[in-house]
Amino acid sequence: MLTVLGFAMIATFLVLIMMKKMSPIAALVLIPALFCVAVGQGAQLGDYVIEGVGKLAPTAAMLMFAIVYFGVMIDVGLFDPIVRGILRFCKADPVRVVVGTAVLAAIVSLDGDGSTTFMITVSAMYPLYKRLGMSLVVMTGVAATANGVMNTLPWGGPTARAATALKLDAADIFVPMIPALGVGLLFVFVLAYVLGRRERKRIGYLTLDEVLVPETETVLVAAGGGGTNANANANTTKKPVGGSGESVATGDGDGFQGLDPNRATLRPKLYWFNAGLTIALLTAMILELLPIPVLFLLGAALALTVNYPNMTEQKARIAAHAENVLNVAGMVFAAAVFTGVLTGTGMVKHMADWLVGAIPAGMGPHMAVVTGVLSLPLTYFMSNDGFYFGVLPVLAEAGAAHGVSPLEIARASLVGQALHMSSPLVPAVYVLVGMAKVEFGDHTRFTVKWAALTSLVVLAAGILFGII
Repeated sequence: MLTVLGFAMIATFLVLIMMKKMSPIAALVLIPALFCVAVGQGAQLGDYVIEGVGKLAPTAAMLMFAIVYFGVMIDVGLFDPIVRGILRFCKADPVRVVVGTAVLAAIVSLDGDGSTTFMITVSAMYPLYKRLGMSLVVMTGVAATANGVMNTLPWGGPTARAATALKLDAADIFVPMIPALGVGLLFVFVLAYVLGRRERKRIGYLTLDEVLVPETETVLVAAGGGGTNANANANTTKKPVGGSGESVATGDGDGFQGLDPNRATLRPKLYWFNAGLTIALLTAMILELLPIPVLFLLGAALALTVNYPNMTEQKARIAAHAENVLNVAGMVFAAAVFTGVLTGTGMVKHMADWLVGAIPAGMGPHMAVVTGVLSLPLTYFMSNDGFYFGVLPVLAEAGAAHGVSPLEIARASLVGQALHMSSPLVPAVYVLVGMAKVEFGDHTRFTVKWAALTSLVVLAAGILFGII
């Protein structure tokens, strides 16, 4: 009964948000509450929610202060050179823009934190997508899938969890998987190229004459091949935003925010301080010198104090990023209701046991492949902790009974991470869709099929290379 209700709850949630019948926050709270009552455990709902919130509170704190920190770094101009470099490479060609998104997301993913990756990638690419009239779900889908493949780095989380759960060395799991993961990343770049070609066909091949000079008129000229951009001849002017007196480039709503070389929030004299602070922060995060929420809390406080010593300016910067902070934090705590009910009622355990029990006995010698296939739905519908510490040991035991090495099981368990990064249970994905101003349902509808295909490519490459 719990198995059926668990799958029904997840299916109801996904259908409602993809059909836009409910907002993600409302769906994450109300649907599990109703199902908790349906299974006869309504009296324990409060306990489940508090437990879920307690587990996700550090993540919410990390995201809140990470948004403030990177928001300030965007304000002061730390990423302006990156944006200009990407713009020069992309040359307003949709193919280059999408491929550039994949490359940037993959590179930034080396820090091992999805939220950081999405904040930097969206900050750099969002203005260009908006200006060219490109589909924003292409940006979020490509960024999430690229980050999912890179999330398998030993310091990214899943590999460390697999190693801990099965008492193995993380290097023994990850290093042999590099060729298969490399194929997966290459597939993401090919996918980006294909999606870019599709965007080019839809809006045309464009040239961007003066994109880096927002004070002047920016002209987008169609160069044939499929049409023109609706924003092609928008005049780019400057206007004050809010009460802070900063200037942003305008012309298509929120087109080139952050690229105005004269905005009041810039701190060019502190560029190397901010660059050094960011590198130090990421290094400390990778080396795990302090918990990540503490690092971002300290980093945000230091960045605000040094760059904006005036109290009024500090309040203005915090207020400028308050909407993103509230949206993401609210989504994380709403997700805590969903995960709390799934775990507390026992639905997750029953669903996992049912899936493992449904494996035919004849598949025993192929448990590594079975694990790889199961990692797609299980890591999408469960947290990584739930999968790696709850399900993976059971799969490893089943494989050991048929002579399958725990190392093969552990490697196969990494396959589903490309899809996992778009799961509604991953807090970082709300940073991605929130900053990109994309509906979560639209992102899900577009991304899931491509992310699942990427995961299957990694699995096929692992089998081909004899890794799995």
